[in-house]
Amino acid sequence: MSRLELDHVLIAVRDLESGVAEAERRFHVTSVEGGRHPGWGTANRIVPLGTSYLELVSVVDAAEAKTSPLGKWVSAAAGEDPQLLGWAVRPGDLDGVAARNGLAIAQGSRRAAGGELLSWRTAGLDRAIAEPCFPFFIEWSAETRFPGLAAEPSNVSIRELGLTGDERLLADWLGSHELPIVVRPGPPGVERLVLQARTTRWF
Repeated sequence: MSRLELDHVLIAVRDLESGVAEAERRFHVTSVEGGRHPGWGTANRIVPLGTSYLELVSVVDAAEAKTSPLGKWVSAAAGEDPQLLGWAVRPGDLDGVAARNGLAIAQGSRRAAGGELLSWRTAGLDRAIAEPCFPFFIEWSAETRFPGLAAEPSNVSIRELGLTGDERLLADWLGSHELPIVVRPGPPGVERLVLQARTTRWF
């Protein structure tokens, strides 16, 4: 059985500058510049946590974002305050997980601030956008430096991710796992992120 790991949590922000300032002020975490997502109209900053990371994502090209499912997702969620958007998990066998769930695999890439190319494969993004309690699956290329290690990791870790939705359907989607999630009934969503450090709760 391949091991599932929590890859990252997406947080929509109105703009990256204010999102970074809020994260630094409240939780004493540092972020690094991520890059633009070609064709999506979005850009990000990364809070490295070692084996996982937080992704602050914002619309930077409104016209382009309107043509992209992810861009529209971010645009609809971003407001005055940071908003938990979605999450991603890293399986040991993306092809096997995609086959089990009947999912197509898509390729993606972006340039880091220093010009380094980051590339990945994903599956299940459409469902993650429609029902955010479901994560999408991601596999980083062997040549890509994992974003959680893009800089010295912040002195926090993800203790718990609180979700609302159908626990049985989510279990079928994930398969066997030991992810730090808690699910309660309700409309599909991500409602709580608990960080283990000086501050225990972000949202």
